[in-house]
Amino acid sequence: MPFPPDNNPEPSRLKRIWHKLCRRWHWRATRSRYSRLTIVSQFFPPDFAATGQLLDDLTARLAARGLQVQVLTGMPAYAFTRRDARRIEFQPNRCIRRTQASRFWPQRISGRAINGILFCCRITLRLLRYSRRGDLILYTTEPPYLPLLGWLLHKLTRTPFIVLLYDLYPDVLVELGVLPAHHWLVRLWRHFNRWVFADAQELIVLSGAMAERVSAQAPAASGKLNVIPSWADPEQIRPRPKPDNWFVRIQQLEGCFTVLYSGNQGRCHDLVTVLAAALLLRHDPEVVFLFIGKGPQHQRLLQLVHDWGLDNCRFLPYQELQDLPFSLAAADLALVTLSIEAEGLVAPSKLYGHLAVGTPIAAITPANSYLRQLVEQEGCGRWFANGDAEALTAWIRELKANPDQAAACGRAARDLLERTATPEIVTARYLQLIERHLPEHKPLVRTENGQPEPSNPREGAQKLSG
Repeated sequence: MPFPPDNNPEPSRLKRIWHKLCRRWHWRATRSRYSRLTIVSQFFPPDFAATGQLLDDLTARLAARGLQVQVLTGMPAYAFTRRDARRIEFQPNRCIRRTQASRFWPQRISGRAINGILFCCRITLRLLRYSRRGDLILYTTEPPYLPLLGWLLHKLTRTPFIVLLYDLYPDVLVELGVLPAHHWLVRLWRHFNRWVFADAQELIVLSGAMAERVSAQAPAASGKLNVIPSWADPEQIRPRPKPDNWFVRIQQLEGCFTVLYSGNQGRCHDLVTVLAAALLLRHDPEVVFLFIGKGPQHQRLLQLVHDWGLDNCRFLPYQELQDLPFSLAAADLALVTLSIEAEGLVAPSKLYGHLAVGTPIAAITPANSYLRQLVEQEGCGRWFANGDAEALTAWIRELKANPDQAAACGRAARDLLERTATPEIVTARYLQLIERHLPEHKPLVRTENGQPEPSNPREGAQKLSG
């Protein structure tokens, strides 16, 4: 039975109920017939967390290629304007189920830890139900101990699973000084990681630096490592002249050289160097530092701006997804930062949106960072050492005085995205990896021409040699 069409922009209440019932019936009728991937992650839209936004796009594209996808997630609990969302959504080839996850102090480490534990507890019984059907399950590190739950379920049910490592824990906690390296919890966590990585069908990391860290800690898992970057859609997020950008007009950024930091103001990001550059440029009325987002460092940034009397810094909340292409395109220079401790532990996904709009990139990272190699090799920006606010200030002045140089960096940025990190490239990599572990007797959902849409073998996931 085909899904009812969605071409009516404002269907009546009865039609909406009918559409929902048809989709629920179709999902339940076909759940044992076709291959299905279940993805577990605490954050998903309408939450603003970048990991959830990317998963939303990825799962929609996988569903369009014939893979049945189920998403187990929570209600908005990280950054949001809408506190509640539908508990269950049925879409063509995709089902989204949200639990009533708690929201204890989401910007504190302790609060996020409690929220994550409650989220894991709430989804365990549902995961046990799905394991009987032989589903392939993909676990993210949101929350960071979710892969351990997946490993325990694998031991109980033999359900195959894949792990997507957004951040490498417990190393993040050690480097941030939350736990000492010799703490019993750190040692136990790393021991569990070796078990999890050894039994997972595949491990996905976002950068080569993360892959090297994982390989060093769990040599037995080296052959399972797949480096698949984040991405951005160059059709939706693209360069926009400032005179044609409503966001620029509303925020009164015309005639300004806008230095943008957009995204999570987290503990793994070097934002003090950025404010130090703003301090050096405080007497230049044409340079504006715009911070969009929030995070654990937000209050500290506000306090420093107040204490230093910086009138050239502005703060905005997270922008709605449909507004993001315009807020990103308002920048003359985009900032992507990592603290000294965070190299190899996280990979900023904000980079790819900036590449898509063709903005020069200022990478503020440790000297051995993969981001340094990227901007220097590709010519899409410039690298700065943590704390080197003077060099960053000089380059801002240089770009401001040389628009042609800024435009050349922007073209290189856009070209890099189109060659390496479009949704089509990344989706094909994920699908090829996933297809290796789907049940052989369950096909993909057939498309209009009667055949499942195959992945492109030439765009397979990059393997890290053992």
